[in-house]
Amino acid sequence: MINSLLNNFFELTLKTNIMARKISMLVPDWWDFTTLDDELLNDAAKLTKEDMIALSRDGFKVVFYDTLEDFYLAEALEYITAWKQSTADQPVGICGPIGPTEQLPLVARLVNELELDLSNAHFWGMDEWYVDGKEIDSNHPISFEKADKDLCFNRINKKFQMPEANMHFPKADISDYVKSWNSGIRCAVMQGGQGDTKHWAFNDPVKREGKYKDAPPSPEEFRKLGTRIVDLHPVTCMQNARTSAGGVVTGIPMQAITVGPVETWKAEKVSIWQAGTHDNPFGQRLTALMIGKKIMDSSVPMSLLADHPNVQFNYYTGGLGVCGTEMH
Repeated sequence: MINSLLNNFFELTLKTNIMARKISMLVPDWWDFTTLDDELLNDAAKLTKEDMIALSRDGFKVVFYDTLEDFYLAEALEYITAWKQSTADQPVGICGPIGPTEQLPLVARLVNELELDLSNAHFWGMDEWYVDGKEIDSNHPISFEKADKDLCFNRINKKFQMPEANMHFPKADISDYVKSWNSGIRCAVMQGGQGDTKHWAFNDPVKREGKYKDAPPSPEEFRKLGTRIVDLHPVTCMQNARTSAGGVVTGIPMQAITVGPVETWKAEKVSIWQAGTHDNPFGQRLTALMIGKKIMDSSVPMSLLADHPNVQFNYYTGGLGVCGTEMH
């Protein structure tokens, strides 16, 4: 009897602790950053630029750029630095985002001006829309593959262009894409932006259902996710409608194919670029705080990068903003 009562007590205690997580203020049926403890959220909102720089530690560096020109040039140079290392025997690539995209024409210009031969270089796209059981057509206006080629690769002089076989874009059949990550090509850097859900690529928080009804996946569990087809968080759909479709949410797919944490941890460096045009002043601070202090929670997917050995957060000073409350 005593053992039974003790077991019931411990089960109830465990359940109470799990249920202590708040319901999302944004979408109750999903996990997101609003389910975190208020003290953590309030601490993030108070961070100054200097506080954020001070969060740098071994494995995590915070860098600020005072002009957009310097910001996007520095981002573009990561492509050049990676590709210059590539040889036929030791191929090297970079995994790049759509968002931001302003660096892409600069990459093409630099390749042309430097006469950089990309015949041995590689590129991975991070993600792509998934519609009607397949990846969106590469000629569709919102195709990420189309954006990469229109803004960068098709602008490179044919003498220096990267072979089509060296460009790895996610498809509904993920097998070739996953194979490319395990084929001996070194990923020098994976770039990314940060969405409103605090994702990189489309690694969104998951739905609050089934085994994740009371708690989101543990960091260890989320880390095991590879390239896959995902349901997009409603906040992500709203954000992409704002940035890519004039707010027409019905024009944004609800699923996508995304690179996963498994591939992310194959990259030697993860470099996140925030100019203030995607996530807001609060979000830019929250993920820096969580990574700097190694607070990992999959309701904030970006926070899991706290466990990656080489992460750099890059900010445009003019886009950092403030977290004060006022009417406009």
